[in-house]
Amino acid sequence: MASEPYAYFNGDFVPLSEAKVSVMTNAFNYGTGCFEGIRGNWNAKEEQLYIFRLKEHYQRLLRSCNILKIKLPHSADEMCEITTELVKRNGYREDMYIRPLAYKAGTVVGVKLHGVEDGFTIFTVPFGNYLDSSNGIRCGTVGWRRVDDCAIPARAKVTGIYINSALAKTDAQENGYDEAIMLTNAGHVSEGSGENIFVVIDGTLVTPAASESILIGITRTTVIELARKELDIPVVERQVAKSELYTAEEVFMTGTAAHLTPVLEVDHRKVGSGAIGPVTRKLMDLYSAAIKGDNKKYLEWCTPVYAGK
Repeated sequence: MASEPYAYFNGDFVPLSEAKVSVMTNAFNYGTGCFEGIRGNWNAKEEQLYIFRLKEHYQRLLRSCNILKIKLPHSADEMCEITTELVKRNGYREDMYIRPLAYKAGTVVGVKLHGVEDGFTIFTVPFGNYLDSSNGIRCGTVGWRRVDDCAIPARAKVTGIYINSALAKTDAQENGYDEAIMLTNAGHVSEGSGENIFVVIDGTLVTPAASESILIGITRTTVIELARKELDIPVVERQVAKSELYTAEEVFMTGTAAHLTPVLEVDHRKVGSGAIGPVTRKLMDLYSAAIKGDNKKYLEWCTPVYAGK
């Protein structure tokens, strides 16, 4: 890895220490930005770093920007090229994380989206396990409800919306859990602080529908495709009641940071046998092979960073 990492900032590659914004920046004051979290996964055997579903992340960023009236200076393909070059310059030989940010960069005080200058930056960091995906985690439902789409659009990955996640995560962890599960205002299961949720019920994979104030996760989409194609498991997107978390055969969470993480306990109740279930285990193995480029069937999802590997 480079001695001082680079960032992409104001249209150029600069040392990360130089990528700074003013304290008056609109996004810093009002949360008027959107972002993506993208994984680079190191394959030691091939000595290659694979960025997972890079273009799909930038396509989602463009959709988020449209909601926030942010105009990016690059297309999805151009941002893919910039990102690959940035990661290459930083020389990672380990799992890592990419954070593109599109934001309102103007420095005029006032709450609005229109008529405010836009900014774009990308930085990268080394990144290991976000949650204990190997051994499973304990989750608790919290009192903080997931923000409704008509308040802050859940399908946009908006910086300001993550105070909702931060409040939920802190409540859960201060009460002894590893992660939070948020409900909708109607009391249905929505998502974790940064993950989508799946349950296995009578051999069917069930996940909250897009209408349940969820971020439509790229890992979520990947797992649904793997379940249907590789395991021939039916997948249903619908409302999920809180009590179904207690009676499900298996529960797991998905996200770019979290990968595919088994949930062994919810609200002090064991999920199934209290161990990682067979469906979860199979999907974990399939997903791990896909993101590291080991399953050549899904190599189109992986962008290699280093040439000649």
